[in-house]
Amino acid sequence: QIGRYPSQVMAASKEVWSVRFVVQLSEKERSDFVVEVHPEWAPVGVNRFRDLIDCNYFVGCRIYRVIPGFVAQFGIPADPAEWTKWGARKIKDDNPVQGNNKGYMSFATSGPNARGSQIFINLIDNRESLDSQNMFAPFAKVTSGMDSCVDRFYSGYTERNQKPDQLSAKEYGNEYFQQKFPLLSYIVSTEIL
Repeated sequence: QIGRYPSQVMAASKEVWSVRFVVQLSEKERSDFVVEVHPEWAPVGVNRFRDLIDCNYFVGCRIYRVIPGFVAQFGIPADPAEWTKWGARKIKDDNPVQGNNKGYMSFATSGPNARGSQIFINLIDNRESLDSQNMFAPFAKVTSGMDSCVDRFYSGYTERNQKPDQLSAKEYGNEYFQQKFPLLSYIVSTEIL
């Protein structure tokens, strides 16, 4: 059942909390980054993020869209059933109160009130290009690991004819990513600190 996790208590408070993401950067290298989550910035988004963290949704997620000088995006789960449960269930927009600064985390969206489970980290200051759209409300910021982890996500699949197809990824999960895009960095674990 959606919303059965402690997120309602957490998001209802204004208390800031943190999450560590452990990432497999390459076959032989792991690193981690920590985000500080701010419920007052985007309470609806924080509520969903907490639910996703609590059910280990991001474990195994490929960081499938890395555009140097723009964003790194993840949130299509390893198991396609999880996409149906979470990603396909959209949440309402938050009114942005923070800009999309470097290291800030926001939900990706396909339009108004269409946020699900895909999240991006701004690799540069994207306030000029994203904030004017009034759809990308940051809810967290990277507090450690930007240089040692986030900026090192695998970014070799950016060409138009070689980038992952989201529809196939949602249908087949990691089976698709492992077969077609084996070098992608991926999330090994998440932990609330």
